[in-house]
Amino acid sequence: MASIFRLYPAASCIVIEHEGNFTQANPDFTLDLLFSAKNPRKAVETAQSQGQPTDAPGAPWPLVQSQEVWAAGVTYYRSRTARMEESQDAGGGDFYDRVYDADRPELFLKATPHRVAAPNGGVKIRSDSKWNVPEPELTLAINTAGKVFGFTLGNDMSSRDIEGENPLYLPQAKCYDRSAALGPCLVVSDDLPEMSTELSIEIRRRGEPVSSGATQLDQIKRPLTSLADWLYRENVFPFGAYLMTGTGIVPPDEFTLNPGDQIHITMDPVGTLTNTVIT
Repeated sequence: MASIFRLYPAASCIVIEHEGNFTQANPDFTLDLLFSAKNPRKAVETAQSQGQPTDAPGAPWPLVQSQEVWAAGVTYYRSRTARMEESQDAGGGDFYDRVYDADRPELFLKATPHRVAAPNGGVKIRSDSKWNVPEPELTLAINTAGKVFGFTLGNDMSSRDIEGENPLYLPQAKCYDRSAALGPCLVVSDDLPEMSTELSIEIRRRGEPVSSGATQLDQIKRPLTSLADWLYRENVFPFGAYLMTGTGIVPPDEFTLNPGDQIHITMDPVGTLTNTVIT
C-alpha cells in the first residue's frame, strides 16, 4: 500500500499522523472541508504542512461532521445465509438470496452524524429488541464527487429479531441513536486495503472473550468502488459520505449483546475500534 495518512478528529482540531509523526492541523481544516475537496489527499498534505507538531492524538471524537453514513447489505455469502435464516418465518428469506445475486446492491441509510458513536464511546442496543449483534465492516470514505479517498472501520449495530420479524422493519433494526461507530482513525490513501486483509472482531464480557471471528476482504462479492458508484446514482452528498461495505462475521444464533460488553474490531492499517454496549 502507498504511503498513508491517519486522521484523528478531536474536539477542537484534527490530528494527522504520517510515518509516525503527529501534526495538529489548523482549526479551519475540517472533515467537511476534506470530504468536499476535489483532491482529499492533497488537502491533507497541505493541512499537515501548515500545522504544528504534536505528541499524539487527543481524546477521540466521532469521525463525522456533516457526513451521512450509509451501509450495504448482503455483500458476503455468510451475511446472505444469516439473513435468510433469520427471516424465513416471515417469508422474507428469498429477498436476501435474490439481492446477493442481483446487479443492484442493497443500500440503506445507517446513521446521520448525531447517531454515530466515537471510538471508545458507547454504542446502544434497542430496549425493544432481544437479539442484538455488532457487525464489523470496512467503511469507505467518499468525497462530494463520489471518489473513494480513504477508509475506516465501522460497527453496524443490528437488532436481528426486528429485521427477522419483517424485512420492512430494517430501518428500525439498523438506524437508531448510537447504532453506528466509526474509527479509530480515518485512513487517507490512494489505495484501498489488499483484498487478502483480515478483519476481525472480539467481544468481551466482564473482561472475558465471549465471541470472536475473522474474515478476509476477498470474501466480499462486489467490487468496493462499485458500491460507491451505486450509492451516488441519483444522489447528492454535499459533504460526502461514509459507506459500510457489509459484514462477513455473524455470531452464533444464541448470542446477543449485553450492556457492558466491549466490542473490539481490528483491521490493518486502521487499528482497533473499541466500543462499550449501553442501553
